Amino acid sequence: MKALFLSCTLKPSPEPSNTEALARVVAADLEDRGVAVEHVRLADLNVPPGVVTDLGGDDEWPGVHERLLDAQILVVVSPTWLGRPSSIAQRMLERMDAMLTEKRSDGTPVAYNRVAGVVVTGNEDGAHHVISEINGALADIGYTIPGQAWTYWNQGPGPGAEYPQTEHGHEWSHGTGRLMAHNLHAVASALAAHPVPAPTV
Repeated sequence: MKALFLSCTLKPSPEPSNTEALARVVAADLEDRGVAVEHVRLADLNVPPGVVTDLGGDDEWPGVHERLLDAQILVVVSPTWLGRPSSIAQRMLERMDAMLTEKRSDGTPVAYNRVAGVVVTGNEDGAHHVISEINGALADIGYTIPGQAWTYWNQGPGPGAEYPQTEHGHEWSHGTGRLMAHNLHAVASALAAHPVPAPTV
């Protein structure tokens, strides 16, 4: 089983990402369960705006699309900006829109029988809104969203320390992240054993 962590931080490498730091708690738990984990930071790639899989030229989204189709588990990693998902997360979802019409040879939509979840951080509130927006879009595309398939961290109202600068809230965020990994793995395993069939309508 494979898991793809798509980081939607606005920071290019090698700048550290607070949200990726929390995501690695989830990734480590999945690895302990035998899942092969891959991390991709979209800010490092040329991903133009659009709603198709391949825009041609130097568009690097097709390589991400291949990784999506190779993974049974998707974890979207997004900071909170102004109470919303990052602009890169929105662009990711727009590019994934093409998957709505892409099908396997048996007619099953390509996102079927895959699970997804979300990791969010920010030194401001808005995590539940970010989780809802991203998970709602992924469900539209065809992903299965298990219960409690998310974790988040925030400092509280107003400016303050960032995730790596404090231990505030880490115990809860890490415990929730490990539960997230458990639920993603369990539902992905169930779908592998009993996949949703191709629609007949």
